[in-house]
Amino acid sequence: MPSSASSASHYDWIIVGSGFGGSVSALRLAEKGYRVLVLEKGRRFAADDFPRTNWDLPRWMWRPSLGLRGIFQMSFFRHVTVLHGVGVGGGSLVYANTLAYPTASFFASRSWSASASAGWETELEPHYATARRMLGAARNPRETPGDRVLLEIARESGRENDFRPADVAVYFGAPGETARDPFFGGAGPDRAGCTFCGACMTGCRVGAKNTLDRNYLYLAEKRGAEVRAETEVIALRARPGGGYVVEAKDTFGGYGTRRRLTADRVVCAGGVMGTVPLLLAMREDPEGLPRLSPRVGDFVRTNSEALFAVVAPDRDDLSNGIAITSILHTDDHSHLEPVRYGAGSGFFRLLALPYAPGKTSLARIAGAIAKLARNPRLWARALSVRDFARHTQILLYMRTLESNLSLRLGRSVFTGFTRGLVTRLDPPAEAPQAFMPDATALAERFAKKVGGAPLALVTDMLLGTPSTAHILGGACMGASAEDGVIDGRHRAFGYEGLYVIDGSSVSANPGVNPSLTITALAERAMSFVPAKS
Repeated sequence: MPSSASSASHYDWIIVGSGFGGSVSALRLAEKGYRVLVLEKGRRFAADDFPRTNWDLPRWMWRPSLGLRGIFQMSFFRHVTVLHGVGVGGGSLVYANTLAYPTASFFASRSWSASASAGWETELEPHYATARRMLGAARNPRETPGDRVLLEIARESGRENDFRPADVAVYFGAPGETARDPFFGGAGPDRAGCTFCGACMTGCRVGAKNTLDRNYLYLAEKRGAEVRAETEVIALRARPGGGYVVEAKDTFGGYGTRRRLTADRVVCAGGVMGTVPLLLAMREDPEGLPRLSPRVGDFVRTNSEALFAVVAPDRDDLSNGIAITSILHTDDHSHLEPVRYGAGSGFFRLLALPYAPGKTSLARIAGAIAKLARNPRLWARALSVRDFARHTQILLYMRTLESNLSLRLGRSVFTGFTRGLVTRLDPPAEAPQAFMPDATALAERFAKKVGGAPLALVTDMLLGTPSTAHILGGACMGASAEDGVIDGRHRAFGYEGLYVIDGSSVSANPGVNPSLTITALAERAMSFVPAKS
C-alpha cells in the first residue's frame, strides 16, 4: 500500500498533452470515475493573454529558452517544416477552427483498414457526431472576398458544386455579445459571438472560438480532472508491480523543479512532436520502455499540403472573416482553402520570398528574380504594403495522396548538432513535396484575379522543404508490434495500460485538417474503457 505522500502523486490515469486526444480522454475518464491528471508543457491562456498580433512574439511563439511562451511553435527538419500548437488546449488554441470530414478513401486506406472490425467509416460515424456536437461545429455564415474569388475559379472549372462554406468550431452568436453556455445546457463557460476579426490563429481574444479549454477540458475539470500546465514530461517508465512512472519538469524558462508521478495507466497525447520523441527516447532507454514496437517513428505523414501567400496591394479587406472560410474540392483527392490572419499580424512577411517553383535552390532563386524583373512595380507595391495581413490571402492546398517520412533521434544542422528529433526518408517512400503543379496553377490563377503577387515560405524556396500544420503518424496502428505501435483500440503493444491517442496514431492521410478525426478516434478509444469499479 503506498504511503500518503506517494498517494498524492499517484493517479488512475496520467494524460500527457491537452490537445484533441488528451482533452477527450480527460473528460471521458473523469466521467467514468477515475482520478485523472493532465500534464501540459505550455501555459494556460485566458482570452486577454493572447497576443493582439503575431508580432508579439513572447505571447505568440513558443521557445521558452528565449523567453517566448506563446501558443505557436515552428520545428524545422530536413524534409519538412512543422507548424504546431502549445498550451492548455493544445493545437485548438492556434488552429484554423476547421472541422472537416475526410473522404471515403481515408477510411479504406490499406495502412489501417484492418484495425476496425466493422470498417472505420462505420465505426467512427457516431463518434464524429459526438465530436461535432462537443466542438460546436457550425457552418461559416459570412462570405469574404477570397471566397468569391474561389467560387469564381470553381465555376470556371465546372466544379461549382464542389465549393462550400467551411464547417468550423466557432460560436456565431451576436458579434461580441456574451451568452451563457450555448452548447452544454448551463454546464459550460460564458461565450461571446464571433466578430470576424480574422485572429483565430493568434488566439481568440473575443471568446468565440470553441477551443478545448471551453468544452472537453472545461467539463473534465468540473468533474475532478486535474490539469497541470507548464509541466513537460521527460521520461516514462514501466513501474515494478504494474503501472507507470512519469518524470516531468517545469517548463518556465526551460528549467525548474523535476517531479516524479505514478499512474496505473498513461495516455500519450502530445501530438507527433511530443509523443514520438518521448517514445523514441524511452524505447532506447533500458529502464524505459524497451519492448515498444520498432515501428515507433515510422509512417509519419502530412496532408501533402502546399502553402502560399498572395499579396494584393489594391485589396485591404482580406483579413476580415474567420481563419478559414470555405473549401473548394479541385479534384477527387485535392482541395483549396482561403486562410487569413487578423489585421496587423504580418510576422510571416519576414519569412516569405517570391514563389517560383524549381528543382534546385538556384533555379528557384533565379525564377524569383525573373518574376521581380518582369513586373517590378507590382512586386514593389506588394512587398511594401503597410499591413501585410490586410492585403494577404493565404492559400492552403491539400491532397489525400500519401508520402511518408520517419522520425528518429539523431544529430543534424537542424538540431544544432545536438541530439534531437530528425527526419529520415526511407526509399521507396516519397518525401512530402513543396512544389506541386496543380497547387502552383491555382495560386497563380488566384493571384491574377486579385492583382496580387504569390509568395512562399523561405524554407520552401531555399531548401525545397514543404511546410505542414498537420503532421501525423509515427505511432500508427497495426496487427502486431511488427507493423504498428498500437492496436485498433490505441493500446501500445508490449505494455498494458499504455495508450497513444493523438495525431501520431492517425494511420492514413485524411487530406483535411485532422482535428475532428482525432477527436472522433479519441471518443472511440475511450468508449472501450470501462467505468471505475
